[in-house]
Amino acid sequence: MAYPERQAALPDFSTPDDQAHGVPAEPAAVSTGSLPSPERVKALLEEAHDRYRDLDDGAVADYIPSLGRADPGLFGLSICGVRGQSASTGDAALRFSIQSISKVFVFALVCHALGHAEVSRRVGVNNTGLPFNSVMAIELSDGDPRNPLVNAGAITTTGLAPGATAAEKWTFIQDGLSRFAGHPLELDDEVYASEAATNQRNMAIARLLQSYGRIDVDPIETTDVYTKQCSLLVSTEDLAVMAATLANGGTNPVTREQVIDAAVCRDTLAVMATSGLYEFSGDWLFEVGVPGKSGVSGGIITVAPGKGGLGTFSPRLDPAGNSVRGQRAARFLSHALGLDVFASKPFDPAGA
Repeated sequence: MAYPERQAALPDFSTPDDQAHGVPAEPAAVSTGSLPSPERVKALLEEAHDRYRDLDDGAVADYIPSLGRADPGLFGLSICGVRGQSASTGDAALRFSIQSISKVFVFALVCHALGHAEVSRRVGVNNTGLPFNSVMAIELSDGDPRNPLVNAGAITTTGLAPGATAAEKWTFIQDGLSRFAGHPLELDDEVYASEAATNQRNMAIARLLQSYGRIDVDPIETTDVYTKQCSLLVSTEDLAVMAATLANGGTNPVTREQVIDAAVCRDTLAVMATSGLYEFSGDWLFEVGVPGKSGVSGGIITVAPGKGGLGTFSPRLDPAGNSVRGQRAARFLSHALGLDVFASKPFDPAGA
């Protein structure tokens, strides 16, 4: 299989277009503290939408027939703070399949159930540097799935979900993701059927993992549960709440339910930071400065610990499977809202 030449995950941010729009060269605020006023957040969200809604780089994911029919012009943005405050713009209420973003939350739920050490031993936490559905990555690492945010690791994680049967594992996963969102999440039957008819590669990955002794449950049933979890319907409003739950030590800021332990939340964000945007994860962390996770339907979650979560949706993807508009909006908002966890200011003795 031939892979495209290495290229940046995000477009060149020194372009005249961004300069004309006044994209800040440095973060406007540091990562400590809270989000700005609701009015300021709403205004910046709308500004991000206006900046990038006409960007037509990238293409929809046509290797899954149902995703290939998505309107490439769709673009939604939502923010939810750790206090439950929220703002949205664009196609924020439109529902789409969660796809690979589900991997984050299944990993968190399984870590909560089994513990840090067991999941780290069985799944791993290191970036593969290869595409999300790579078989080569498994072979090169002697069957090690490497991390839970590529397909091999995600299928392994799904297989570890509590439950004696595939049906029980699916119930655990669907209920758990619904608790992150704060309401029941429904299965998109059309997307599920479309993916189930074209997921031979994932079934092959599951069988390969079984041959290495990495999963000890039925590989085909496990792949089916994994396909279902990717087919759950969400909106950017849902994604923002789910991301804000990770920003809030595992407590849903709307329902106030403790979905996962704070320690598990920390582990989840660490994996997102290193592997959330596949082989472009380093570019994302360098440009955006916060943990994130993408999905091939066009969604991205961005998590600013202690502040809140951002959910974006736009179906045009870069070669790694990450939304182009979503990445641009996330970078702009990270800088404008002071989300970047690496940003700081020198200590001022006079202000102490």
